[in-house]
Amino acid sequence: MNGTPRSIKTLLAQATRTLATTSTRLDAEVLLGACLDKPRSYLHAWPEQVVEAEQQVQFLAWLQRRAAGEPVSHLTGRREFWSLDLTVTADTLIPRPETETLVALALEKIPDTSTASIADLGTGSGAIALAIARERPHAGIIATDISVAALAVASGNAQRLGIRNVQFTRGAWCAPLPDRPFDVILSNPPYIADSDPHLQTGDVRHEPRSALAAGPLGLDDLQVIVRCARDHLANDGWLIVEHGYDQGSQVLRLFTDQGYRDSSDRIDDAGISRVTMGRR
Repeated sequence: MNGTPRSIKTLLAQATRTLATTSTRLDAEVLLGACLDKPRSYLHAWPEQVVEAEQQVQFLAWLQRRAAGEPVSHLTGRREFWSLDLTVTADTLIPRPETETLVALALEKIPDTSTASIADLGTGSGAIALAIARERPHAGIIATDISVAALAVASGNAQRLGIRNVQFTRGAWCAPLPDRPFDVILSNPPYIADSDPHLQTGDVRHEPRSALAAGPLGLDDLQVIVRCARDHLANDGWLIVEHGYDQGSQVLRLFTDQGYRDSSDRIDDAGISRVTMGRR
């Protein structure tokens, strides 16, 4: 593939032969769409459109880096989550579709016009906090993270998207929360076991390990959050956390041991145990 004029259709066909990822066609379309500054629908509507040489060169460079394992979101600097166009960097976890399950469950607990006080622990790119803030503009949200770099990404996303009801503050989990009760506390913490071989494969190799791994069983941070959140929740306030596919019963036990009521484990759109929730 060189600077010779080629159509969108031809470039995508060549790209799918170059890549060997689990989402080859999607990766190719997202990368080419980013090069053209067009949505993927444009690629399907205008497959015979010739791509300019400079854009072809960019596309080729990105394909080579993607073939070497670099995440698509790190190449484009963007990731869609809950219909929000988020900036992402190597300093944050890449937002994933399954985390939208947590957002959907949280919104069920927050009325449309609610002025609820909400906390998002370990906000990363700000995906969860900003999704809730966009859907519940009257609510007040505090988003915490221990990483200065991650908070810069999250606050930048809020500013670019014009979302003003989120306050970002630095600290580990509940530590930076003010001394007032919260109606809902949310978190998508690290939950992969330190020895899990998946940490050495795929996109996660390029994401911050501190946002992925949490001790020998992957439960270290979840244990801290389930304990500390109880002291910051209002009576009947909800704690909602994401966890690994095989951790549902263990996390539910953490909730029960800490005295949460109406606790339950929920599945994501793929039918996989993904979110545990309970109220103080």
